[in-house]
Amino acid sequence: MSSALRFMFLQGPHGPFFGLLAAQLHAAGHDVVRIGFNAGDEASWPADLPYERYLEPIQSWPLALEKYLERHAISDIVIYGDTRPIHAAARRIAEKRGLRLHAFEEGYLRPYWVTYERGGTNGHSRLMEMSLNAMRIVLDGQTAEPVLAPPVWGTLWRHTWHGCLYHANILFRNQHYPNYQTHRAVSVAKEWWLQCKRLAAMPMHVMASKLSARQLLRSGSSYHLVLLQLSHDSAFVGHSDFVSMRDFMETCAKNFASGAGPSELLVFKAHPFEDGREKLPSIARALAQDHGLTGRLKFIYGGNLGLLLDNAKSVVTINSTAGQQALARGIPLKIMGRAVYGKPELVSSQEQDQFFRKPTPPEDHSYREFRSYLIATSQITGSYYSSLGRARLVRHVIPMLLAERDPYDEFAGKRAAGFGQMRLIAGTAGQL
Repeated sequence: MSSALRFMFLQGPHGPFFGLLAAQLHAAGHDVVRIGFNAGDEASWPADLPYERYLEPIQSWPLALEKYLERHAISDIVIYGDTRPIHAAARRIAEKRGLRLHAFEEGYLRPYWVTYERGGTNGHSRLMEMSLNAMRIVLDGQTAEPVLAPPVWGTLWRHTWHGCLYHANILFRNQHYPNYQTHRAVSVAKEWWLQCKRLAAMPMHVMASKLSARQLLRSGSSYHLVLLQLSHDSAFVGHSDFVSMRDFMETCAKNFASGAGPSELLVFKAHPFEDGREKLPSIARALAQDHGLTGRLKFIYGGNLGLLLDNAKSVVTINSTAGQQALARGIPLKIMGRAVYGKPELVSSQEQDQFFRKPTPPEDHSYREFRSYLIATSQITGSYYSSLGRARLVRHVIPMLLAERDPYDEFAGKRAAGFGQMRLIAGTAGQL
């Protein structure tokens, strides 16, 4: 690979991660440029690094991107998530031109990991077409330590804080971007207000979540746990066939009513970042009445996911990464979308009503192999949302960006070497 590369950064996670990463690449002798689409992008970018405002309508973006790539002689594109229109176009054009597309995402293993892949993530990941047997061959008998992530995620409030700052910049300082359009279904003003409300209400939600989870666990009831997701999340929008979270909840309630035992409960657990844009508690109450599940259908905002999983009879999700915590515990798992861990050895192939009646468990040794493969390749310990987590992440990911091959080919070439760099070290993750 050439000693001097030319990186184009598009939209990243909220906060300064992309700026820090670009600064380190620039210090190593590579050219960097950021294309910004709003004042939130601009505020998080270092003032001494090249930055260009995109001022045209979003419909003109694919053609404009082609011109940017030519003018800057770009060799590498860096994105966070690959389904929003800006990044979906970049993914297609990078593939057509033979450019390296560096795709970041939240960790497939959570918390305390982030994902780095080439070409795409989630439903566009190379993992989707990779069999567990192919991973097993590359591992050659080696497995990583079976460490479960701690039950508390130390960056929850930081994530929300950075989101508030990002949308505040768009709301109050976006006059230089007259054609900006959000890819979300709600306005920027509402997005900002929802995040501010969530940040302010976080202590109350934590207490309420603990109380409702404690009541459930102490009841002694047998329950099936449904892990809800955010209806605007890329994994839901781009890699499932549901049109809303209500649609998913309706499907689960209907199949539970026809398949589960009469004494069992169906428990919907909200995503940690649920901000109220969908009235999920009201939806749950309506579904309980519609399907004759009054007293048997519960909705909880949160609680200790580890404890909830430990006592669940089964787990259902669309494609949440939290599903892997069920697999790590050997709990039967049914997914209703497309996920990188959707391998026949791991998730149930039963119809959902049959799954609720008698769920089949995953193959324990198979999940350990799958998890080991992820840790050895695309999963990096760190965080986008704290200073120590970003520093740790940048140190590990710079060599991966500069490598000739992507993480999967790199690992295959080394024949299962180098687990230690990406292993979660107990006692340090909570400080990220």
